[in-house]
Amino acid sequence: MKTRSPERTNRTSLSKESSPTRPLNRQAPKPEGVAPEIRPGQSIELLKELHILTVEGKLNQDSRRKLKQVYHLFQFIEKLLLALPAKAGGVTLADHGAGKSYLGFIIYDLFFKSLQAGHIYGIETRTELVEKSRALAAKLGFERMSFLNLSVAESTQSAELPEQIDLVTALHACDTATDDAIAFGLHKQAKYMVLVPCCQAEVARCLSQHKALSLNRTPLAELWRHPLHTREIGSQITNVLRCLYLEASGYSVTVTELVGWEHSMKNELIIAQYTGQKKRAAAERLTALLSEFGLSELLRTRFALGE
Repeated sequence: MKTRSPERTNRTSLSKESSPTRPLNRQAPKPEGVAPEIRPGQSIELLKELHILTVEGKLNQDSRRKLKQVYHLFQFIEKLLLALPAKAGGVTLADHGAGKSYLGFIIYDLFFKSLQAGHIYGIETRTELVEKSRALAAKLGFERMSFLNLSVAESTQSAELPEQIDLVTALHACDTATDDAIAFGLHKQAKYMVLVPCCQAEVARCLSQHKALSLNRTPLAELWRHPLHTREIGSQITNVLRCLYLEASGYSVTVTELVGWEHSMKNELIIAQYTGQKKRAAAERLTALLSEFGLSELLRTRFALGE
C-alpha cells in the first residue's frame, strides 16, 4: 500500500463537510533542543511520560525504533480517519488490547487534540495499566479519551462504549487478542479495522495436537512437523484465516508491512474496510482451509460464520 506523509494527507480534496476530523494545529512550533524526529505540535510532556523521550528531550535507539513504528502506523490510520464522513459527536476509535496506550495517546495528540469532537477508547484487561492511562490523560488534559478495564466479551456489551465504533485498532495484540479485536469490530460495525498481530499460537497448538494424524493423512503436514516450523506456519495460517474471515464478513482486506524487518519481526499489517459485501468464496475457502489443516473446530469459535 502506498502511503502519504501527514503533510500531503492534509492537502487532500476531502471537503470540510465530508471530513470533520481535520487537525488544525499540526504546524505548531517545536521547542529547541528536542530530537528532530519529534513532529511540530506534539506534546513533549506526553512523550516523556511514555518514556519515549528522556528528561532532556532525547531519544535512545529503542525509543527511536518504537516511535518509527507508531508514526508509520499513524500514517495509515490518519488517512482512514480523514475518509470518514461527518457525524454528530465526531469519529470514534477503539484501541483493543491497549496496554500502555502508546498508540492511542499519540493518535490523540497528533489528530484528535485539535478537534472539537471525536473520542478514543482504550480497552485493556490489566487494571494497573488502565489506571495509569487514566491518570496520564487527566494530567495532559486529553478529555476525550476513556480507558476501560474490560474483556472483549464485556466490551461488546458495555454501556461505556457507543453502539457503533468507526475504527478499531490492535497493535501487537498477542495470540488470540487480535481475534478478540476482530470480534469486537464486527459487533460494533466498525468501518475500518487496523491490526498488527503478534505471537499467535492457538493454531500452532492445534497443529501440534493433531500432528501424527496429519502426517499420515497429507504430505502438507511436513510443513509443521518440526516445532519451529509449527510455530511459523501456524502464525502464517492464522493471518490468512483472519483475512478470509474478514472478507466473508463484508470487509475488503489489504495486507502489507508495518515497518522494515530490521525494526520488528512482528511486521504484518492488516487493514480491513467495511463494504457490506460478504464474499461467499472467502467463506468457502476459509472452511476448506480449516478442514485441510485439521482445524475445523475453530469454525465453532474464532471463525464462526454467520448467515
